[in-house]
Amino acid sequence: MEKTRQAGSTGRRPAAAAGGTADPAHHGLPLHEVVLLLGTDHVQGLASAEVARRQVQFGANVLPRSRGGGIFRKLARQFNNPLVYVLLAAAAVTLFLGEYLDSGVILAVVLVNTVIGFVQEVRAEAALDALHSLVRTRAVVVRDGQRQEVSSEDLVPGDLVLLDAGDKVPADLRLVRLSGLRADESALTGESDAVAKDEVVLPLTTPVADRRNMVYSGTLVTAGTGAGVVVAIGGETELGEIHRLMGAVQPVATPLTQKLARFSMTLTVAILALAAVAFLAGVARGQEPAQMFTAAVALAVGAIPEGLPAAVTVTLAIGVRRMARRRAVVRRLPVVETLGSTTVICSDKTGTFTENQMTVRAIWTPAGTYDVTGSGYGPEGRILPAGEGVRGAAEEAGGAAATADVALHWSLLAGGACNDAKVIREGDAWQVQGDPTEAAMLVAAGKGGVDAAHFLAATPRRGALPFTSERQYMATLHSPRFPDGSATGQDTVLVKGAVERVLALCSRQMDSHGVEGHLTTQAVLEVAHRFAGTGLRVLATAVMHLPAGTALSDANLHGHMTLTGLQAMFDPPREAAEAAVRACHQAGVAVKMITGDHVGTAATIAGAVGITADRADRTALTGTELDAIPADQLPDAVERATVFARVSPEQKLRLIGALQSRGHVAAMTGDGVNDAPALRQANVGIAMGRSGTEVAKEASDIVLTDDDFATIEAAVEEGRNVFDNLTKFIVWTLPTNMGEGLVILVAILAGATLPVLPTQILWINMTTAVCLGLMLAFEPKEPGLMSRPPRAPGRPLLTWTLTLRILLVSTLLVAGTWWIFELELAGGASLAEARTAAVNVFVAVELFYLFSCRSLTRSVWRIGFFSNRWVILGVLVQAAGQLAITYSPVMNGLFHTAPISVDTWLRILGIAVLASLVVAVDKRFRRHAF
Repeated sequence: MEKTRQAGSTGRRPAAAAGGTADPAHHGLPLHEVVLLLGTDHVQGLASAEVARRQVQFGANVLPRSRGGGIFRKLARQFNNPLVYVLLAAAAVTLFLGEYLDSGVILAVVLVNTVIGFVQEVRAEAALDALHSLVRTRAVVVRDGQRQEVSSEDLVPGDLVLLDAGDKVPADLRLVRLSGLRADESALTGESDAVAKDEVVLPLTTPVADRRNMVYSGTLVTAGTGAGVVVAIGGETELGEIHRLMGAVQPVATPLTQKLARFSMTLTVAILALAAVAFLAGVARGQEPAQMFTAAVALAVGAIPEGLPAAVTVTLAIGVRRMARRRAVVRRLPVVETLGSTTVICSDKTGTFTENQMTVRAIWTPAGTYDVTGSGYGPEGRILPAGEGVRGAAEEAGGAAATADVALHWSLLAGGACNDAKVIREGDAWQVQGDPTEAAMLVAAGKGGVDAAHFLAATPRRGALPFTSERQYMATLHSPRFPDGSATGQDTVLVKGAVERVLALCSRQMDSHGVEGHLTTQAVLEVAHRFAGTGLRVLATAVMHLPAGTALSDANLHGHMTLTGLQAMFDPPREAAEAAVRACHQAGVAVKMITGDHVGTAATIAGAVGITADRADRTALTGTELDAIPADQLPDAVERATVFARVSPEQKLRLIGALQSRGHVAAMTGDGVNDAPALRQANVGIAMGRSGTEVAKEASDIVLTDDDFATIEAAVEEGRNVFDNLTKFIVWTLPTNMGEGLVILVAILAGATLPVLPTQILWINMTTAVCLGLMLAFEPKEPGLMSRPPRAPGRPLLTWTLTLRILLVSTLLVAGTWWIFELELAGGASLAEARTAAVNVFVAVELFYLFSCRSLTRSVWRIGFFSNRWVILGVLVQAAGQLAITYSPVMNGLFHTAPISVDTWLRILGIAVLASLVVAVDKRFRRHAF
């Protein structure tokens, strides 16, 4: 069944309802009209025959599954890369020419990268499937007037569903009756508090997070009971709308992927043009076309950086491993680098900047104000007079003073005993069963030394008035007993609830000695407003005594209770969040908060962790305000604002898109179902591993195992290092490929013998890439990495300065290779010996140049010669390989090489040292150009 969406929703078209009329937004209709439109009975439910008919009409209550391409289509997509085209062409030609070793090596490179890409795509498709687990459950329904349990998949529009505490809501329901019903909708809306429900008719423009007369598929009932009629199932639920948004989102290509694609295209065109020029030039000089074709293939093989795809993969994989050690699990390799180019981080509030654990922070009684230490649901913490601190004697003195306040004792008792929540330990963590607000008050009672369980054992609960949206308070009646079981003369009533409503019940207030005096209503309200102004949620507590056996009712409470205090709570910010935000700002990365919570709470947390410029700066926009901004003005508005509150999943998508339209590389963090579409849209989606839903994790690129925003800052640092190391590899490897291609081109144009053969070129490219180039992936972070601004998204992979350095080294390689090749031939060396000398020149220059590339701006001595021991190991292995290809008879036969003399080695080393000195001079004069 479809439903109309108004402001704060998606605006889908209405369809026909069960009764044949247009189906409006159900939260905006009186209950009898909803029942009429759905053709149901809100007491007897649907008849079995009608259920069967509707199951045929509407289908199962499951989310639609996307139909992606088959295995072969996914595999084919991995070959859609210009560099891969050239590699495949080179493999085919070398196979045709009988160069089986060359062909095998090239195909192996292509195969490895194809498998990696295929696995990544398959894993990405799991994002939509994770949503299905949220709607698979059992449901209690009333059909034919009889209560029965059915699979949630069998629900139809119009079904009457019964709800109890702990139930997962199986479909979107319009509530028809309830008693103290509260629902945890944080995963869907971002609202951190459990939402109290009622049956009131709401305006059509009410956003999802404020629809108190509805409960939604995938959310959790935390307290109370209720019943509701199904108004939407499957893909038409709010959860289904998020599913649709996720399916419509096209993953954004990472900056690295885009840069490598452009770089590969440019390189491909250059290589093919160079090979064509060589072929045509040779034929024009009268050379045999077949011979020139072989030479052109050799040129292409030499110019193609076969090791680049492998180097990119390995460098990213090393970054993944380093991030995992810092508690960030990467699900897609390319996003490792994307983090390094991130310009803005959009973070959810609940569970990301905050602990996602309601905590009582302050308590006021008529005797004074108290600070509550500790965070979350753990029992660690104290209740101290405000300003006393938490160290040494002050802590002990504060604890003693707090215990002496009788009003504080009764306030804590009301919060702990007038309470249906439980806090239990699971492993190293404390988990809540019930309402988070009640859990916070229960924990606060324990910190103050008040044992609510002991009180309840001695004074059992005999009655209760549950919290409702109309009542806005909860009351419990307790009857103490003598040891023989007989009743005493008085019962005790404990109350907690909204300040204004509890004050209306009170006529007196209690002082620190337990004496009841005149109620100073205005003073109490001023304290409550002061707490609320700092983003705290404030509840009042009260107590009264009744004659034993008196019934509990709203009427006999009004005007007879005694106020004991106020308890102010909030979801506290994480300890490391402020330092992490400050580090991001220093690195030039903007931080914005996007949440479904209230604007006041969001702005307060944003100020506390330093997202806003100062704590007085509350540049915030609500979802309603966002909808009122014209599309052409939205990017500017989003750029200026730092906090976005009460936003829907679709609005989160729009915010990410607006930032991306401004050229930002956006990272998005979140933990709920409502965050999933934006996580997928963002350049980097970051989910919370502990508190995050499976949907958020599957839609993300990175999962934080500690749910700490500070880990994101560490991951950004690792991402920047990954890109630095990739750049170093490219600057190191390209001069060799360019030099090899130019050496062959010069030989063809001059009509001379090739100084190096295609097989020898493959040896150079593959061994040096593995033994030398890949060692750069282990290069440690350079100082000042997080002090510089992020790279501009449009900045090319190779700047003009780096391109000039590549051309310089390529020229040195070509000149050095031809000089030693001709010198060896002139000295009487054989062609095999001269080619062996040329091969070793290439490797020696690369080896010396490797140390220069360990930093593109600083000398190797300043960064520490032994700071990357992998480089030393790689140099030793490469040197052993060069000795083997030069002096091993087996290698001589495979690669057409021959032993060379010590004098030749000295000349080779001289060329390498000279090239290294030239590069050092260039680095010194150009280091400010980076």
